[in-house]
Amino acid sequence: MNPTEKPAEFDMPENFERALARLEEILRVLEKGELGLEESISRFREGSALYKYCQEKLKSAEGEIRLLVENLDGTVETKPFEESRT
Repeated sequence: MNPTEKPAEFDMPENFERALARLEEILRVLEKGELGLEESISRFREGSALYKYCQEKLKSAEGEIRLLVENLDGTVETKPFEESRT
């Protein structure tokens, strides 16, 4: 999608990286201040949905992260990310 096109409806990207890239693209366009009000609102709406999508993906990934922890006896084990914060 061209960054200056007005999206009637938008499709959520299939992965985090593409969603983040699209969100960054929207921010650049909005920061220029060259869009009309309705188009700016449409972009803002799309950006908000992308932000929520990215936040959900990050939260999901955080739950899957495993940290390697070396024990005092030299053995290594994995622990869920959440356990390591306590």
